[in-house]
Amino acid sequence: MALSDIRQPSDLANLNFEQLADLAAEIREFIIDAVAKNSGHLGSNLGAVELTLALHRIFESPRDAILWDTGHQAYVHKIVTGRRGGFNNLRQAGGLSGYPSREESVHDFIENSHASTVLSYAYGLAVARDQSAKPDHRHIVAVIGDGSLTGGMAYEALNNLGHSNRRVIVVLNDNGRSYAPTISNVTSPQNTSTAPDALDETGEMARPQDRLTQILSRALTDIRLNPVYVRRQRKLEKFLYDLPIVGPQAERGIEAFKAGVREYLQPTAFFEALGVRYIGPIDGHDQRALEHALKSAATRVEEGPLVIHVITQKGRGYPPAEDDDEKNLHDAPVFDPVTGPPKSVPTGYTQAFADSIIKIAEQDSRIVAITAAMPGPTGLLPFQSRFPERFIDVGIAEQHAVTAAAGMAMGGLRPVVALYSTFLNRAWDQLVYDVALHRLPVVFCLDRAGVTGDDGPSHNGVYDMALLSKVPGMRLLAPSSAQELTQMLEDAIGLADSGPVAIRYPKGLARSVGEHEIGCGLQARKLQASSVPNVCVLAIGKMVAIAESAVRTLAGRGTEITLYDVRSCVPADEKMIADAARHCVVVTIEDGIRDGGIGMMFADLITSAPGSVQPKIRVLGLPSRFISHAKPAAILKENALDADSLVELLADLATVKPK
Repeated sequence: MALSDIRQPSDLANLNFEQLADLAAEIREFIIDAVAKNSGHLGSNLGAVELTLALHRIFESPRDAILWDTGHQAYVHKIVTGRRGGFNNLRQAGGLSGYPSREESVHDFIENSHASTVLSYAYGLAVARDQSAKPDHRHIVAVIGDGSLTGGMAYEALNNLGHSNRRVIVVLNDNGRSYAPTISNVTSPQNTSTAPDALDETGEMARPQDRLTQILSRALTDIRLNPVYVRRQRKLEKFLYDLPIVGPQAERGIEAFKAGVREYLQPTAFFEALGVRYIGPIDGHDQRALEHALKSAATRVEEGPLVIHVITQKGRGYPPAEDDDEKNLHDAPVFDPVTGPPKSVPTGYTQAFADSIIKIAEQDSRIVAITAAMPGPTGLLPFQSRFPERFIDVGIAEQHAVTAAAGMAMGGLRPVVALYSTFLNRAWDQLVYDVALHRLPVVFCLDRAGVTGDDGPSHNGVYDMALLSKVPGMRLLAPSSAQELTQMLEDAIGLADSGPVAIRYPKGLARSVGEHEIGCGLQARKLQASSVPNVCVLAIGKMVAIAESAVRTLAGRGTEITLYDVRSCVPADEKMIADAARHCVVVTIEDGIRDGGIGMMFADLITSAPGSVQPKIRVLGLPSRFISHAKPAAILKENALDADSLVELLADLATVKPK
C-alpha cells in the first residue's frame, strides 16, 4: 500500500510488516521533502515513524486518546490521520500547524508545544474517564520524550499516576536528545542499549558480562510481556501469600528477589518505585517488537499505569540528520533535500549575545551561563567550548534553572540565564520569589522575544514585558541593535549588584549601528527631535527600526516627529517621560501584549509627570489573544505594527493641534 492510500488510521490495519517497512520509508521521504520546502521539525519526526504506525495499529484513535508531549514528533501522526495534503502549506499562514491542533483534527487532544506536560493531561483524562457514569474502557496513551522527562512536572504526574493506579500507558520515546543531548541519568545510554554487540563508551566492543547483561535484560522484557507469565506469576504470588504463617513473608521475598533482578538488569525500573510498571527497553524501529509491546500493555493496563521504554534514533533514515552532532536536525530551515541544510549557527541578536558573554566572562570569573536544554539556539555553544566548567545545562527544567541561579548568586557568582522568552513563563514563581524577593544579581537573557511566527501561539514571546514590568526591583532592557545588546549585557552585570536584570531580544536579523549610536545604562536615546512638540514616538526594541522607517517617510513629506529608542523599559528614563509629556500626542509601540504592557505603564507616567500637557496617548501593541502561525512580518502587519500602518497613524495624529 502506498502512502497516498493512507487516509485514516484504519487503513494501516491490513498491512503486513514488509509493507509497513516500505510505508515507513515513504513517510520519511515525504517528511524530508515537506520540511525542506517549508522548514519545520525534522529529526524528531524521522525517529518516530515506526512508533507512530504501531500506536495507530494497536489503538483506536480518537476513541483511544493518543497524546503527544511537545508535539515536535507529531508529523507522522498527522499524515496517518488524513492530513497529508496539508503539508504543502506546513507552518504557513492558514496552513497546517507544526504541532498538534484541536482545530485541525479530532485525533489531536492537546496542542501546546511546551515540554513535560503530557503525563498530567493523561492523568486528568484518566480521572474523567474513570468517573464517567458509564463504564469506559478506552485507552489513554501518552508519548513523552526522554528530554521532556527532565522536567519536574513529568515526575509530579508520574507520582500521581502511580499513587492513584490510573489506567494510563506511557510511551517513553528515548532518543537520547531533547534539543541537545539529554541531561539525565534516567535514560542514560548504558541503561538502555538494546544491541548485544554495542560499542562501549571507549569505542571498544562491550565486555562479555555487559553483553550478557543486555541479553538477559531483553529476555526479561520478553518474559514480562508474555501474558501467560503474568497470569502464572499472579497465581504463584497468591499461593505463597496463602501459605500458613510464612505466607506474607514468602510473597514479599519473591517480590524482593524480582526487584533485585530488575534493579541489576534494568536500572530504569526506578519507575516501579513510583508505582508505575516498567517494560523495556524496546527497539523503536522494530515494528513487530513495538506492536507486541503495545498489545501486551493494552492487556495489562488494568493493573495500573505502565511505561513502555522505546529506544529510537533521532533523524533516522536521513544521513544529514543522523550526522548532525548538535541536534540531529531537530529543526531545519528551508533547504535542499539532496544536500541537507547548512550547519546551524547563531545569527542576529543571538550571535551578538554569544560573542558578548564570552568577552565579559573573560574579564569576570564570576560569570556562569545557564540554559534549559537549549545551548545551541540561545548561542551558548561557543561559551560551553570556551568555559566548560562555567556552563550549565539543566535540561528542560526552567524552574530549576532560575532557582539554581538564585543559589549561585547567593554564593557570589553572576549567573546569566539564557532562555526563550516563552519558556520563562514556566518559571514565573521562581523568578518573583526566589530571585527578585531576595534582590539577587541574576541576569536573564530572553531570546525569541516578541512575535516568532512559524511555531505558533505557544512560541510567541509576547508576555515577558507585561509580566516582568510588575516584578519589584526588576530592570528590563530591550535592545534595538546588535551593538545595543552587547552594551546592555555589559551594563547588566553591574546593574545586577542591586537586583535582577532582564534583557529581551527578538529572533532573526539584528539591526547594526555605529559606535556613536549606542546608549548606556538605563537611559533612553533620542533618535529624532522635532522643532515643535507635536508628536512623540516611544519605540521599544525591534519596533525601533519600524518607527525609524515611518519617521523618515513622514520627514520626506514635511512632517516632523520626535522619536525615542526606549532602551530601558523598567525603569523608564525620567527625561524621556518628561519630554514626551510636553508633546500634544504620544505614541508607544511594542511587540508585546498591549494590555498591561510597557506602553500603558508609560501612559500613566506621562499623564502624571510634572508639567504634563496631558497629551493624547496611543498605545500600540499586540492583542490579548493567541496568535496563529504565520511569518512575523505578516503578523505585525495584521496588527497594524508595520511601518506603513504607523505612517498612516502618525500622519493622522500629526494634525492634532496643541490645546
